[in-house]
Amino acid sequence: MARTRFASDAGLTARMTSVMFLLGAVFVALVVVLMFVLPPAWAPIIGIIGIAIAWGQWYFSDTVAMKAMRAREVTPEEAPELHQMIDRLCALADMPKPRVGVADLTVPNAFATGRSPQRSVVCVTTGILGLLTADEMEAVLAHELSHVAHRDVTVMTIASTAGIVAGMLTRGAQYGALFGGGRRSNDNNGFPAWIVVLGISLLVYAVSFFLTRLLSRYRELCADRSGAYLTMKPRALATALQKISGGMNAIPTADLRASSAMNAFFITPAIKGVGLSQLTSTHPSLEQRLQQLAKIEAELSRPTDGPPQP
Repeated sequence: MARTRFASDAGLTARMTSVMFLLGAVFVALVVVLMFVLPPAWAPIIGIIGIAIAWGQWYFSDTVAMKAMRAREVTPEEAPELHQMIDRLCALADMPKPRVGVADLTVPNAFATGRSPQRSVVCVTTGILGLLTADEMEAVLAHELSHVAHRDVTVMTIASTAGIVAGMLTRGAQYGALFGGGRRSNDNNGFPAWIVVLGISLLVYAVSFFLTRLLSRYRELCADRSGAYLTMKPRALATALQKISGGMNAIPTADLRASSAMNAFFITPAIKGVGLSQLTSTHPSLEQRLQQLAKIEAELSRPTDGPPQP
């Protein structure tokens, strides 16, 4: 974690380390299996492709995310209030100021991305700017800055590499285009190579899918906590989350679907209702987040100068 005044979280650090280790092991296992079922030349090619994707995901994460959301960087002259809020929060947190972006979308949301605190961007949609009060907007920005300070955005971006490579192999195996169709894996009595690759790729994708979502749910709770402690206004974040979640119901389904690829990075997922299974959700439930913030509110409101007088 970057050295800032955001509350540190040993649980988040442990989870990020574990997920990266497990996904790295899974990716290595995938390459090893492919060495046995494919021609020898294919395994190093797939390994190089995987490393290239991981590097590209890390290096260009801010550019890709901004383009995906049709967002643009804004100057202090273009968005003075937004910049003032981020200036104040960065000074409070003692962290580098990220670039600031705005996406012209009615979906009320915000996200942070970037390969490092020095190369990060915090982006908000026009929909959220017209929905929240100043205190609520500041609470949301503190949440996003916490993601940058904890570097969990970078970890989430790199962690998705195993799933991306597995998805590419799955698609190729389904068509049998890359793997010689009916050629056998090791001998004439073995399964066709493409069936073996399909099975292994689906397994790797499933492991990556559930591990990244497990990490994603915890990091959102961590960002809620850290942001609330930084601003000392957990109630403002709670009302912001309620407004954002409620505002999703007024957005056309087509618009929500167009933004769904960024759900893991949004402060709340771009969906209507709360029907997602806890196992597959990128975020904890709204109820869980509000309960945590209510506990922080009670903690911050508790007298610190001794027991109450009779």
